[in-house]
Amino acid sequence: MDRGLYVAMTGAKQIMQAQAVNNHNIANASTTGFRADGVSFTSEPVYGPGYASRVNAVAGDAGTDFSSGVMMSTSRPLDIAINGKGFIAVQGADGKEAYTRAGDLQVTASGAVITATGFPVLSESGPLSVPPATQVTIGRDGIVSVVPLGLSAAAQSQVDRIKLVNPAAKDLEKGADGLLRLKSGAKAKADETVSVTSGELESSNVNAAQSLVNMIELQRLFELQIKSINSTDQNEQAAQRLMTAA
Repeated sequence: MDRGLYVAMTGAKQIMQAQAVNNHNIANASTTGFRADGVSFTSEPVYGPGYASRVNAVAGDAGTDFSSGVMMSTSRPLDIAINGKGFIAVQGADGKEAYTRAGDLQVTASGAVITATGFPVLSESGPLSVPPATQVTIGRDGIVSVVPLGLSAAAQSQVDRIKLVNPAAKDLEKGADGLLRLKSGAKAKADETVSVTSGELESSNVNAAQSLVNMIELQRLFELQIKSINSTDQNEQAAQRLMTAA
């Protein structure tokens, strides 16, 4: 295969991968606490017999954007937003500890506290749960308090405390489920300096306008690669006709 054709073909493939990441960001522009993914292109020579005269553009993972989203007031007691840096500890589908900024919490019929996507919220001792109550509130420090059924507001009592952590962003990686985990596989320590605000949610940090611009640019780059493939094919056919005529 001509190296020019190979470079254009692989370039188109890499651009499609970048487009998939960008489209995923756009799809989650309204997802609570979502952190945008990035893509970077690096150049790699096409190795093989002869001089390395062709270079591929390879799409790679540029990591996760940890900048904060916009705080939105909901006035719902079970909605919480992290103030500044930090994360809420949850239990992933694999049973291991993971972290999120999505604070739209719910209480199941059995009393388990979960995220809107169904992940159990963790305390230091394990999955957080509350007894039957007429009111559930979450303090700035993550302490969950309830007013038991049949009792007045004066009987409010503390149940447990949400595990809030603040590991370094460089130590985190995002999984396919959208949750963040320590690259080492360990558990982050609870950080008492992390605080939350009840009645608010943090929006996605995806810049929708920029993502749409990126989508257009990537589409144009893809079309350029396709044109390069067609041009290379036409050149090969012309060269073949010349050789046949000779």
